[in-house]
Amino acid sequence: MSAPSESTSQLRPAHGGRLYQAARQYGIPQPAWTDLSTGVSPLGWPIPEIPGDIWQRLPEDDDGLVSAAQSYYGCSNLLPLAGSQQAIELLPRILPRGTVAIPDPGYQEHRYHWQQAGHQLHLYDSRTADPQLVDADYLLVINPNNPSGQAYSRDWLTGLLQKQQMRGGYLIIDEAFIDPTPEQSLCNLSNQPGLIILRSLGKFFGLAGIRVGFLIADDLIREHISRQISPWHISTPSRYIATLALQDTGWQQRAQQWQKAQSERLRSLLESHKLATRGTALFQSCYSPQAVQIHQQLARQAILTRLLDDHSALRFGLPANSHQLQQLADALEGLRL
Repeated sequence: MSAPSESTSQLRPAHGGRLYQAARQYGIPQPAWTDLSTGVSPLGWPIPEIPGDIWQRLPEDDDGLVSAAQSYYGCSNLLPLAGSQQAIELLPRILPRGTVAIPDPGYQEHRYHWQQAGHQLHLYDSRTADPQLVDADYLLVINPNNPSGQAYSRDWLTGLLQKQQMRGGYLIIDEAFIDPTPEQSLCNLSNQPGLIILRSLGKFFGLAGIRVGFLIADDLIREHISRQISPWHISTPSRYIATLALQDTGWQQRAQQWQKAQSERLRSLLESHKLATRGTALFQSCYSPQAVQIHQQLARQAILTRLLDDHSALRFGLPANSHQLQQLADALEGLRL
């Protein structure tokens, strides 16, 4: 575990999905690329025609979004936000300064915003270390972890929650990638004190562009967050789309099956090329000392992957179809390492 961080000068993290930048850098037109860099499902929920009056109305809280989310997540104490990213930005500001345990590797926006808000950071290795051993006011777990792919069982997380409750702290769980395996979620325990859960429609539903997510927490925390946001922080079209997607149980079941099967195909392909993998239903990560070279060689063949900030691994999102999977197979065959 590292020492607490005292600096607030950390640079804003980079993210996947920078397709236009890659197109310019490698001189390959954007439509020619296969973008595997984001972890967002390439087969998103099919958006229907949006009624014209939706574009003419300001957002309203009683439009059905909250009730649809309560049914989908199986809990009532939630707050719609402009993606789980908005919760990631605001939580460190409204919670009293203290010590926070952050997984590393992990989604870097967490580390950035807790650091910027002046909390003391302790980093634990999300691939090997046990967060049970970390003593902190706020214990963050990304389940499953992005990008390491580490997943934690409900029983084990419940033990973590009890530990945090005993010390009067919080367990914060980022469940952005958990939708393909909803049985692993702690949403049905959301009435427990000391538990905060972040959910997103971006990854599983393939709707990153509508910027809708949810904070699941006690009344006091939701009230504090509500005071920090605009009354119209989620657009009316986004609320309309999110409500319908959350209600579409048939599509959700089909998506879970497809994502799991496609992720297994991806894992098998990568391992057949001697790339050790660890991942989720929405991505596979490959740790390799040659990660930079692999990333660059694939990019020259118009396949964009996510190179981790420390250059220790590549994250591969799901190919959209058999054609993209074959493109990746051909590119891997051509690697010169």
